[in-house]
Parts: sequence; C-alpha cells; structure tokens
Amino acid sequence: MSGVAVIVPAAGAGARMGGVRKPFIELGGRAVLDWALTPFLVRDDVVELVVALGGGAAREQLAQADPRIRVVSGGTSRFESVANALDHLKSQAGVVAVHDGARPFPLPAVIDACIRLAAGGCGAVAGVPAIDTIKETAGDQIVGTPRRDAIWYAQTPQAFPRGVFEEAVAHCRGSGLSPTDDAAMVEEMGARVRMVPSSAINLKITTPEDLVVAEAYIAKGLVTFHV
Repeated sequence: MSGVAVIVPAAGAGARMGGVRKPFIELGGRAVLDWALTPFLVRDDVVELVVALGGGAAREQLAQADPRIRVVSGGTSRFESVANALDHLKSQAGVVAVHDGARPFPLPAVIDACIRLAAGGCGAVAGVPAIDTIKETAGDQIVGTPRRDAIWYAQTPQAFPRGVFEEAVAHCRGSGLSPTDDAAMVEEMGARVRMVPSSAINLKITTPEDLVVAEAYIAKGLVTFHV
C-alpha cells in the first residue's frame, strides 16, 4: 500500500457565517475550498482526494477540477462526513490525511511533515502552542487553570496510517461516538500521535472576522496560491 488519500469534510451549514457555505466563499478571487485543496493536489503522492459536501453544492464543477477528486455526500456531523468519505476511498493508499475544507492555507511543509510521520507509522496533527491562559470552567465558575505550556490548538491536516485510522473510525461507529477531532479517535485506540508545529496562518474560516484576517494574509503576500 502506497500513496496518500486525502479526506476533506466540507459539509457544514455555516451557521456562524449566516448560513453561507464557507468552502465556497471567495478569497483573493478563488473559493476557500480551492485554496484548501491545491497544496495537496500539487503532491505526486496524493492518489485520491475525497470531498464530503452538503446538498446543493457545486459537485460536478469540483470533480472536474482534477481526476483525483471525487465528491461524496457529507453527514449531519463532521465525523459522519469523514467516515462516509473513508468508506468511498478506492485506492490502496497507505496514509489517510484529513483536512478541513474551511481551512484555506495549509502550509506545504506542515503537510509534508504530517504525511512523513504517518508513513512511518505514527499519527500526526498540525497545531500551534497556546498563547493565552486557558481556564477550565463548570458553567461560568472557573475550576482550574491548566498549564499553558502543555496546551496546543489542534488544526488540520491530520494524517494517520490507514489501518489505524480505519480501526478508529470503526470503533467510534460501534460505540456511538461522534468526535470533532480525528486524532481523538486514534488516541482512543492507544496509537501514537505527534504534534507538528504549524502557524496561525493556517486559520479556519468560521466567522466573518476570519475572512478579514484571511484577506489580509493574501494582501500582505503571506500566502500564495499553489499551481
């Protein structure tokens, strides 16, 4: 088994964006999803890329962009979208990478580091160290202050040996779990997962304020479209 299969959950309703589907918002003249997919598509080791979309999205246009892209139906949760995309993999890729369709600027070096770790048998998660103090609460009552130097903000891509990831998804299905983070599933199985230092540039488009930041990154030349 060789190569990388990429799963892209992109079926969210965009509730915090006023119902606008985030992957199809334009940034710098291109859709967020175009920005998100291209750093993977320029890699020769990516043998297929399965995008889980919600109803009404531009499926045919997306599938025609590259022969490696296929579009499947997303679920009512992120986990359902990822699991459904996994079910529809056709290649024998040994590594599965997951990347959020609303995260337009994955860094090529971070993608490479995550895939290399997964190819070596270890899960990998892109992330950045926490810079704010973190508080644990019960309601509005503060009950603890975790050590900041042990806290990271998880991003995507996240990459895993295929067998481990398939086992983790099957376990969650059998247990009725619906995790919002892919690595959490693999951690539950006791498999090794390492953090890969990333950057705040790899932001997720969630609110209108994030669009302002993303456009500023483009205007300042901090990100470029890979062709």
